[in-house]
Amino acid sequence: MISHFLKFLSFNGTPGEYGSTLWATIYILVIFGVASVAVMLMTYLERKILAHMQIRLGPMRVGPHGLLQPIADALKLLIKEDIVPDGADKFLFWMAPVAVMMTAFTGYLVIPFGKQHAVTNMNIGVLFMLGISSLGVLAVVMAGWSSNSKYALMGGLRSAAQMVSYEVAMGLAVVSALMMTSLATGTGTMSMIGIVESQQQQGSWFIFKFFPVGLIAFVVFAIAMVAETNRAPFDLPEAESELTAGFHTEYSGFRWSLFFLGEYVAMIGVSSIAVTLWLGGWLRPFPNALSGATWDTAFSTAPGILFFVLAAMCFIGFARMPKKPSFKVQSIGLGVFGVVLGMIGAVLLVPMVRVRVADIFWFSAKVGVFMYLYIWYRGTFPRYRFDQLMKVGWKVLLPISLAVLVLVAVIGVRHELLAGLMGVAR
Repeated sequence: MISHFLKFLSFNGTPGEYGSTLWATIYILVIFGVASVAVMLMTYLERKILAHMQIRLGPMRVGPHGLLQPIADALKLLIKEDIVPDGADKFLFWMAPVAVMMTAFTGYLVIPFGKQHAVTNMNIGVLFMLGISSLGVLAVVMAGWSSNSKYALMGGLRSAAQMVSYEVAMGLAVVSALMMTSLATGTGTMSMIGIVESQQQQGSWFIFKFFPVGLIAFVVFAIAMVAETNRAPFDLPEAESELTAGFHTEYSGFRWSLFFLGEYVAMIGVSSIAVTLWLGGWLRPFPNALSGATWDTAFSTAPGILFFVLAAMCFIGFARMPKKPSFKVQSIGLGVFGVVLGMIGAVLLVPMVRVRVADIFWFSAKVGVFMYLYIWYRGTFPRYRFDQLMKVGWKVLLPISLAVLVLVAVIGVRHELLAGLMGVAR
């Protein structure tokens, strides 16, 4: 068993390439657990960040600074009464939230958190990811239709129209990035790991490629992915002022929570695609300009230093906490949390651990920026009308993505075009 473990650690590839069902299963379980915890953390951070944007405190009662609020929410949803409407198609009503969650999680099979940190390296990874994410439309329509409610049905139809409309522009933006991978080898790749390696070979993230063409393609994808996940300002299927709660109006309790679990997991998933295609995936900042063992060591200490900074913030909060009996539990909890963060930071500075987690850290940090932007958008932009939403998708993003696709093709073969024109001129 130990020799098998050491042999896998020395293998420079994914569990799928290694051919180990055991390690693939372990990776899947770890991804499922980490993604679920990340969703709980996101619900907490979203409340806190929006509260600070609006000069409020956010959750404060459950645990120090409300840190246990996500756990309290999970317990509440688990014990809440589960209601099935009269006249609903019970089988489809039960299956819809499961389908939403499963489609969101399945896409993680090809996401490369690092060169070795992916379940498998498919040669059609991008197509697989986009195809699986598109199946979420069927689950949303299923939820709206099976509820036997006009509000839910209208929300499901809105969501289907919205997701299909923005998938077109999103797909064209993705094709632009895939065309950029062919500039190094002439063949291109749809492998998620291969796309990151292509950016490393070319010495440039694709967001800066053919500037500003790559940046425009990235912006199109970034807007489309917000609409694809039904988030503000494109959260029309959940327009509470018009449709009560959209396609999940009739859901309650645990099944209601599965919709939001799937939504947040999908947010992390599409953010991971954006990071992989345009922001260098797991690559640290300036991997070509600042290369060498010294720079690699310096950048690999960033995860441990970050946790030490977070621990210091907890200790500062502990020191500033009012010295009153009513704040005693809050103070102790915050201090213990700081100690735990400091211990994690110390472990992350161990050389063997530091080398293995550096790529995961940089990938997660880039995804974290997108998750913050999701929250920022929600607290900043007003909700679009549905006609405005469809106009942006079909009359703005689609023409721009087509123009970007043509520009990438022309710029990529510009030398061949010039040579052909010169030959014709002669």
